[in-house]
Amino acid sequence: MRRIALAARLAHRELRSGLSGFRIFFACLVLGVAAIAGVGSLAQALLTGLATEGRTLLGGDVSVELVHRAATRAEMRFLSHYGRISESASMRAMAYALKNGTEAERQLIELKAVDGAYPLYGAIGLSPAQPLNATFVCTKGICGAVAEQTLLNRLHLSVGGLMRIGSQTFRISAALTSEPDRISGGFSLGPHVLISTEALKRTGLVVLGSLIEYRYRVATPLQASIAEFRAAAKQDFPDAGWEVRDRNDAAPGLRRFVEQVTMFLTLVGLTALAVGGVGAGQAVSAFLDRKRAEIATLKALGADGGLIFLTFFVQVMAIAVFAVIVGLAIGAALPFAVEALYGAKIPAPAKYGIYPGPLVLAAVFGVFSAVAFAVPPLARAREIPPASLFRDIVAPVKTRGRIRYLAITAGAAILVIALALTISSSPVFAAYFLGSVAAGLLALRLIAAALQFTLRRTPRPRRPGLRLALANLMRPGAATAGVVVALGLGLTLLAAVTLLDRTISAQVAESLPGKAPTFFFVDIQPNQTKAFDQTILRLRSAEDYKRTPMIRGRIIALNGLPAAKAKVEPGARWALNGDRGITYAASAPKGADITEGKWWPSNYTGPTLISFDAELAQDMHLELGDTLTLNVLGREIEGTIANLRDVNFSNGQQNFILILSPGIIDKAPHSFLATARVPPKDEEAMYRAVTDRFQNVSTVRVKDAIGQVNGLLQQLGDGVRAASLVTILAGLLVLAGAIAAGQRARIYDSTVLKVLGATRARIASVYAIEYGLIGVITGVLALGAGTLGAYLVASRVFEFPFAFDLRAVLLTVIGGGAATLLFGLAAAWAALSARPAEQLRNP
Repeated sequence: MRRIALAARLAHRELRSGLSGFRIFFACLVLGVAAIAGVGSLAQALLTGLATEGRTLLGGDVSVELVHRAATRAEMRFLSHYGRISESASMRAMAYALKNGTEAERQLIELKAVDGAYPLYGAIGLSPAQPLNATFVCTKGICGAVAEQTLLNRLHLSVGGLMRIGSQTFRISAALTSEPDRISGGFSLGPHVLISTEALKRTGLVVLGSLIEYRYRVATPLQASIAEFRAAAKQDFPDAGWEVRDRNDAAPGLRRFVEQVTMFLTLVGLTALAVGGVGAGQAVSAFLDRKRAEIATLKALGADGGLIFLTFFVQVMAIAVFAVIVGLAIGAALPFAVEALYGAKIPAPAKYGIYPGPLVLAAVFGVFSAVAFAVPPLARAREIPPASLFRDIVAPVKTRGRIRYLAITAGAAILVIALALTISSSPVFAAYFLGSVAAGLLALRLIAAALQFTLRRTPRPRRPGLRLALANLMRPGAATAGVVVALGLGLTLLAAVTLLDRTISAQVAESLPGKAPTFFFVDIQPNQTKAFDQTILRLRSAEDYKRTPMIRGRIIALNGLPAAKAKVEPGARWALNGDRGITYAASAPKGADITEGKWWPSNYTGPTLISFDAELAQDMHLELGDTLTLNVLGREIEGTIANLRDVNFSNGQQNFILILSPGIIDKAPHSFLATARVPPKDEEAMYRAVTDRFQNVSTVRVKDAIGQVNGLLQQLGDGVRAASLVTILAGLLVLAGAIAAGQRARIYDSTVLKVLGATRARIASVYAIEYGLIGVITGVLALGAGTLGAYLVASRVFEFPFAFDLRAVLLTVIGGGAATLLFGLAAAWAALSARPAEQLRNP
């Protein structure tokens, strides 16, 4: 205890000088901890908002969804037993502006018909404000509707204007500004329009086989009723095809997205902490370098290495704890800053507050990272004898700390990694990510060593400035290794993200439109197929016209085992969550890539056979001869897998994971899906021809859907790039720390050069060449590593052709060089400003 008390007293005396010598160490920890705490706090605010506002987002305590059909009387009696019910029906349709009695502009819309009880929870936002039911009143054959302002702008209408949906005319009673349950409705291809359920019947859009989603929201009085409801529904209506959701997980897709983004950004924060840890270690080394006289004196006076280590360890950890507290404060404030800046733009509800969980987690990461990176230089100082400490600046002694100190370092690092894997929603992804970061750091460290090795054996240039600059890159204590490792990792991430963004955008915006159809036509009724074919083929420029039967259904069992209990890889679980498009065909579709098995004969009339997606079959551990049970319109259909196909969703064509043999499925009510491609000059002609004649058919412009996808990808890419900037900032701090670590040697060199007649400008030019070279070299290395990483992800994961982008070169090579040059010169200002006389009097 006396040793600890003495070490604490000595450390307290050292701390009286403040953060002198530890500013880089302090900044690196604050940055990493703030990033992890901020991301975790913001995610917790969003997840808490989703949980507490679950009934509002869902529209009820329980929601039952059906596709193609409405609930039967028996099902309605069952639902009403558990509480108040609100019924709605959603579908895609076309809205036509009526001007002077004629149809003008038209637009694809997301149509939702609601009853008088809607919404059970929350409130509809209307402009001008008025009761929702009052907007639906029908008079003189015209019914009321509310629509988003986006639709009014596209149709050049205002409140009070007329539009037609199906065969019914509507007057726009108000602009729809918000829907409490919109977030649970999924992806939208058009503006939202709300009408009454009675008005939907007048449109003529509800026919057998129409693609309509019916939702029944139930307001149950108690939480126990939800569990009771699920159990009773499974028992009383096992084959009804219900998709049941409750308020505890109102928006599972959004929740999973928030969790996945949180996992990724937390890993990026850990990467920044790891990169910053390099700078923290350098900062500790620089501090010990300045304290070498005191350490040597203490050792000469009899202080043992253990006391030396403990004294400076206490000092370092005290500063680390202070840095962690500051980082936690910044991280805790981040959600409130996001609310102030972007609150209205965030579509999900959030409960902003102070959440202890993410803060404790960030604190643990910060403290143990500080231990992992601070112990090695402290252990080294403990082992070096006094005489070596005095000459360590010109002849560094290579020594390792004792085994117990190395064990402390390893234990702290393992704890950080284990904790990261434990909290991750996808431990496998987290392990790959952390492994890639570790491999990247090691690779960059080896490359830096190889660079220095090469420079030592390269002939010296004749120009003195260039000669000195190159010598500085390989001198003892040079910043080369630290800069290449730390800054290189951040630039590698930035280059990889930029190239992936370019590759995906090129695939969507350039490659896809060349192969994709111009239009998708949905909800073509069986009695319209002949006339529809004639309408499309009447336009001579139409190409690749294809019409396919389509019905919605879901996979409920694999080899007789319920889908929820089947062993399925996480990447394939989406195919079991909800309804999927199903078609049937007697012959193999044109271009079908059958990888296993054979197609059934065209005149086959036996038990149902299935052509299934090969990749999904692999992830679901299915083989030829295995069975799938489907629920279609409340009826179970069991089929045997006869062949597997390679389904390429990136080509923009009609793609179905499930194709069934005719015999049973073709007898069910269904509609048709069609696609066609025309030159740009004929797009409007085809659009008008179809929408004029077939008002029940939803016409989707593929380029509009591509635009939405591009927008989402752009936002995602911007977010990842912003996250990578945290790592780059950590790398720049490491750069400053690396320069600070060699500050005493640079001041010494600068003094000697000035005595020999060198001007400040000449010395600055040497530094500029040195830092510019190391920055450009780091940028080139990062560009190469980032290009390789982006190529592997594009070709192996996305299976896209790789597209190079010149922006990546500019961002990494020029950006890396410029950042290193500016930070290097700023950090070296002390050496440039040093007065020779003062340095010679105080060596």
